[in-house]
Amino acid sequence: MTSELLGQALVEEATKKSGLVWVRGPGGPARALWHVWHEGAACVVGDGPGEQPLPGLADGTTAEVTVRSKDKGGRLVSWSAKVVELTSGTEAWEATVAELKGKRLNAPDAEAMTERWARTCRVLRLEPTGATTPLPDDSLAEAPLPTPATTRRPVPAGLPRLLLKKKKPRR
Repeated sequence: MTSELLGQALVEEATKKSGLVWVRGPGGPARALWHVWHEGAACVVGDGPGEQPLPGLADGTTAEVTVRSKDKGGRLVSWSAKVVELTSGTEAWEATVAELKGKRLNAPDAEAMTERWARTCRVLRLEPTGATTPLPDDSLAEAPLPTPATTRRPVPAGLPRLLLKKKKPRR
């Protein structure tokens, strides 16, 4: 009983303090998702334009959530979660969206964000099932997921001269 309570406390505290969790849905790769801890679950919003993708996360499925340390970035705990999709307009959805709205950074439409979420996005609760996964002995490193983002090209050879040359005063 005591170890269950300690595990529950570790999951809650670590997830509250971390702004980012890695979530692996059934049969899919792990994805980094921003979240808020609200009423005993990690809550995420996504799958809409301009929001994070939530592939493989469907109502009633399970997911594995890995929480990292905010300062060092290392794995603190991995826990199993039941995925629950909230229906827009319900009291639970409104309370969860109010928490998510406060943590959403760089939203292009901060005033109309909740209406957009209601129309085009999904709000999910990742509810801990009580099961934690032991920390692995090996690295678990994986190849990066495909993305349209590109790596910067080398700086052109003449650019430093252009940036560092002294400007002539205007007359």
